[in-house]
Parts: sequence; C-alpha cells; structure tokens
Amino acid sequence: MVRHDEFHLGNRIDLLRATVLGANDGIISTACLILAVTAADASRGTIITAGVAGLVAGAASMAIGEYVSVSAQRDAEQADIAKETWELAHTPEHELDELTAIYVAKGLNSQLARDVAVELTNKDALKAHLAEELGISQANMARPLQAGVSSASSFSVGSAVPLIAVANIQLATCTPNFLILETIQGWQGFHSQVVKTSIKFENGFIIPPTEPGLGIELNEEVALAHPYTGSELHLEMSALPATLL
Repeated sequence: MVRHDEFHLGNRIDLLRATVLGANDGIISTACLILAVTAADASRGTIITAGVAGLVAGAASMAIGEYVSVSAQRDAEQADIAKETWELAHTPEHELDELTAIYVAKGLNSQLARDVAVELTNKDALKAHLAEELGISQANMARPLQAGVSSASSFSVGSAVPLIAVANIQLATCTPNFLILETIQGWQGFHSQVVKTSIKFENGFIIPPTEPGLGIELNEEVALAHPYTGSELHLEMSALPATLL
C-alpha cells in the first residue's frame, strides 16, 4: 500500500494567515506610530522608545487576540466532535445511512457507497464522519497556541522593519568594520548642502544626532534641484551632485 506523504500548504492555511496578518499589522501600525511621534518633534530616543513599546504591545495583543479567536474555533470543533460521538453511540444506523448518502452524492452507486461506508465505519467511524460531514481532520484542526506564537513572532518581525530604519544611525555607530557605514568625514560641497545639519564626528566616531524627529533634516530644495538620472546602482561618493559631474 502506497503511503500518501505529500506536503500541502492548505494544511497550514491558518498558520499562514496568522503569519501574514501579523507581519502586515506590525509594519503598518509601528510605522504609523513612529511617524506620528516624529511629527510631534520628539527626540530620536523618544521615537525609538515609542517604536519599541508599539512592538511589544502589538505583539502581545496579536498573540492574545489570535489565541482567543482560534480557541473559540477549537471549542466549536470540540462541541461538534462531542455531538458526533454521541450520535454514533446512540443512533449508529442513522449515522451509517448519512455516510452512505454522502458517498452517493459524490457519485458512487448505492451498493458501493454502502460498502465504503461500512468499511470506514468499522475502521474508524468518528474519523470518517468528522471528515465527511464536518470537514474536520487532524491536519486542519484549530491550534490556538501555534496561531498565537506565529502571530506574535511575525508581528515582531514586521515591526522591526520601520524600527530599524529609525534606529539605523544608532545601530551604525555600534557596528564596527562594516563597509556600508563609510561616509565622507570632510563633509563639504554637495553633501554639506543636501542636509541642513551635518553629521558630527569625534575622534573618528559618528555622534548620533539628538535633534527632534529623525535627527537629520533633508534640504528638499537642493535634492529636487539635482535629481539622479544615472543608471548605475552604486552612487560614487563625490563632492558634486550627479547632475554637475
């Protein structure tokens, strides 16, 4: 007898749903919270603190909410299982007729449908009725704990995206020997004009800004006056904007 051991994503649809919803909520809610606090001219430390608080609160809320909602689904399933168990114990002939009718509706002739129903009833009557009448199987039963953990985890990952974007300067100053952290310490020419406040250095280290908002304010007039029109992915560091090279 050939075993059916194929993996189907449909068996994990609840887990996938909780993961996608959690990640989506994490990105949107945390990004909106950070933008709101930034618009209030809060300090960078306050913005990061608010983002972390949003991540923790959101992850806890998603975990609890998903656990409670899926628990309600599980309770409904357990009630149906208990009802089906009682019916099999007290009205077995009626349940056999029901199972036979299901297979007839699926296209089997009456005798074959009866034979199949009898065979499945003799092997595992409850499993057969749960699958055919209620669509309940071990693979798709509600799992509250799994849903809660996956929702909280995915929310945390999603929230980390805007949070890391805000904290990137603080993270950069704590990350040694990382090529992407290169900058121009001389800070003159175009680079001194495109931002209204220059990056500060002390003994070769970047000093994280403490100004309100994200700490560095872009000079939009200078940026709009010199749009990048090249086709290269890497922008070579230069004292002049791309339009003047």
